[in-house]
Amino acid sequence: MTIRLEQPEDQAAVYQVNAIAFGRDHEAELVARLRGLPQTLSLVAVEGDAIVGHIFFSPVTLEGVDADRQLFLGLGPIAVLPDHQRQGIGTQLTLQGVEQCRQRGAKSVVVLGNPQFYIRFGFIPAAEKGLRCEYRVPEGAFQVLELAPGALEHCWGLVQYRPEFADCE
Repeated sequence: MTIRLEQPEDQAAVYQVNAIAFGRDHEAELVARLRGLPQTLSLVAVEGDAIVGHIFFSPVTLEGVDADRQLFLGLGPIAVLPDHQRQGIGTQLTLQGVEQCRQRGAKSVVVLGNPQFYIRFGFIPAAEKGLRCEYRVPEGAFQVLELAPGALEHCWGLVQYRPEFADCE
């Protein structure tokens, strides 16, 4: 299995992976709407010649922080075809995605997801850093990972995702 940047010819397969993994089209439509916007990152997991996994990062805004000066990203969606799950593909997508975010100069990454999955990558509850999500989510599900030491030292408040997230629910 290899992980690489999504290519234009991958779009249909990425749509299918997200639709199948989530059992609905919402996440696939979200990726289609966000694709190509500045500061997004889209990686695919390829096994043989088939795309079996996908991860997407898009910019989020943090109350009181100039988005042109500090890049904050939101992880999601992440999808792996059901017959390829529990084989480490999601872990590899996350590890490589977070590293590429770091290399691109992102200061932190937020995620809405299972704390037991994301803790292994260093994510902590965002509330510990004074951050809150614009959506109502279960306690502990909104998490953050600082990619640069002290990146969130003087940051707190509401984190907002792109408007496309609300449009796709």
